[in-house]
Amino acid sequence: MAKERRDDRPDGLEERVVKIRRCAAVVKGGRRFSFNALVVVGDKGGRVSWGYGKANEVPPAVEKAAKDAQETMKRQRKVQLKGATIPHRVIGRFGSSRVILVPAGPGTGVKAGPGVRDVLECCGIHDILTKTHGSTNPINLVKATIQGLLTLRTREEVAALRGVTL
Repeated sequence: MAKERRDDRPDGLEERVVKIRRCAAVVKGGRRFSFNALVVVGDKGGRVSWGYGKANEVPPAVEKAAKDAQETMKRQRKVQLKGATIPHRVIGRFGSSRVILVPAGPGTGVKAGPGVRDVLECCGIHDILTKTHGSTNPINLVKATIQGLLTLRTREEVAALRGVTL
């Protein structure tokens, strides 16, 4: 299955379909299929969110997921970046999934598996190293990655919280 990437949105957001799953319900005449879609939406400037949609066909499921992600992004805070990478090492946790995010030097690229890569690229991160432990369920990996990114803090933020001058 080829990764679907849509940049043609009028609002300038990038939308990535991470996973499409098929669900079958056995009915009197045979099987009835429905589809679930996991979509990541970001502005490549530090704002990223995920959405989940269900429908009887794939395109409406993707549309519902994208709409869900867009609405969630309005309520979420911006991720703190340091150039094209992150300011410090962080571990994102969700369920039994663990995603370790490590800053990398310029030119390294995004070294990440599926799901995690989509979140990082939609966020606007270009140089980073990652490692996943535990469950590799795409939904949990996406949630763990976003949770890890939202816990990032810059030196200035930490100094202000502690009341210390740099």
